[in-house]
Amino acid sequence: QVQLVESGGGLVQAGGSLRLSCAASGRTFSSYDMGWFRQAPGKEREFVAHISRSGVDTYNTDSVKGRFAVSRDNAKNTVYLQMNSLKPEDTAVYHCAAGISFYYRFDDVRYYDYWGQGTQVTVSS
Repeated sequence: QVQLVESGGGLVQAGGSLRLSCAASGRTFSSYDMGWFRQAPGKEREFVAHISRSGVDTYNTDSVKGRFAVSRDNAKNTVYLQMNSLKPEDTAVYHCAAGISFYYRFDDVRYYDYWGQGTQVTVSS
């Protein structure tokens, strides 16, 4: 079992920055790929970013490329999402997830076995 706890969300003006953290406990953190997803009110959960177990491979969805960066520190059992140049459309609850799958792509929610409760990010215009 892996427990995930996100932090770092808040209210920020458009153009501002936030850094989200996701602290993991339980089974070996470095055994899992990590993902960030977000969910706005009335919308489905949306893939944001992925990072491999080693941290070497990362991928961002097109809408955040050049603005968001995912990283991880396996020694601290933590994954981060640095968000710059925030836009009102980035407003959502952001969730981190841990998992690995041979059947689903990493941008699919089914790739991940463990999820955090989420942290609210609100970007004002």
